[in-house]
Amino acid sequence: MVDLITVVAVIIGFWGILYIIGKNYREEKEEGLQIDFFVALWRTKRFVDFIDHVGTKFRKFWKTYSTLAIGIGFIGMAYVFYTLFNLALQSLKTKTATPGVQLVIPGVTIPLWYGLVGLIVVMFVHELSHGFVARAEGLPLKSVGLVLFFVIPGAFVEPDEEALNKASLLSRLRVYAAGSMGNIVAAFTALLLLSFVLTPIIQPAGVEISNLVPEGPAQNYLQKGDVIISIDGQEIKAVEEFFDIMNKTTAGQMIEVGVLRNGNMLKFNISLGSHPDNPKKGYLGVYPAQHITSKIGFDTIILPISFSLYWIYILNLGIGLMNLFPIIPLDGGKMLDDILKSFLPSKIAKSITYLFVGVGLFLLAINLFPALRNLLG
Repeated sequence: MVDLITVVAVIIGFWGILYIIGKNYREEKEEGLQIDFFVALWRTKRFVDFIDHVGTKFRKFWKTYSTLAIGIGFIGMAYVFYTLFNLALQSLKTKTATPGVQLVIPGVTIPLWYGLVGLIVVMFVHELSHGFVARAEGLPLKSVGLVLFFVIPGAFVEPDEEALNKASLLSRLRVYAAGSMGNIVAAFTALLLLSFVLTPIIQPAGVEISNLVPEGPAQNYLQKGDVIISIDGQEIKAVEEFFDIMNKTTAGQMIEVGVLRNGNMLKFNISLGSHPDNPKKGYLGVYPAQHITSKIGFDTIILPISFSLYWIYILNLGIGLMNLFPIIPLDGGKMLDDILKSFLPSKIAKSITYLFVGVGLFLLAINLFPALRNLLG
């Protein structure tokens, strides 16, 4: 908790200094830096020509791609809403907070560097997809740029709002749906590379200790980063093997744990404690994670690529789907709002949009509560 408070204080201090020294950058500009309350924008027109070239040269492809994206977008919208609704209902019925939405904070809730790689891919794929489709639809772009919202980095492609609002319903839906479509395509591309290129050359090689339970049985023996390779002389390669052995132990039992630490083989005799969920069952007090190595060597190259692809897959799929949640200003909300306005009287359409926003925010609050509680300890 102290660490979290320190981090928040540093972030607020950073923004305070930035806001004081950036008084000349508070007005909106077509290009350059703009600083607002916990938001910093940098706009440029340098890459507009590139997006224009790709979007117009392959116009047929982007139109087909984005038309398919509309269908996938509405399916994704229904799936996300239904999932969060069910999870929220389950939480309210059982009075047990069920995780539904996870916070994405590199270095806190996800790994720092692999998380940053995944987020960078998410934002560039998402915004470029919007831009390519906008140009394929003949919509002009004002600028592209980078954004920092509190601690969350992002990128954006800024179409001409007036031209977008005057465009046909199909054109607008194509532009809105394109971003999440790009994320979903990126996610499954990463998954295919993992499944058919990297997974065949990766093997399980023990159980890595990602963390230790304070004052647990292993606290005075094992360390974070140790790799458990045996228990009582029985070799362990996969996490499942670790759990199979531990499930057969009893509280107070003495076990011999073999670990690799900085390349050295060490053995410790540890007396097990009582498992929190079953006092008769043995408890080591570690958070296990699968440790892997490459079958062909080159671990320092192959493993980082594998972990990066994994987080590219997880973040693109998760964020891409969440962006289809039907509340404004998310793309899913814009799609639903445009459909309603096109087929229903203005007042009814507006009322339904407000209803979705209200229900959606309520569902997000319930599903975010477990993640916030875990973050704050």
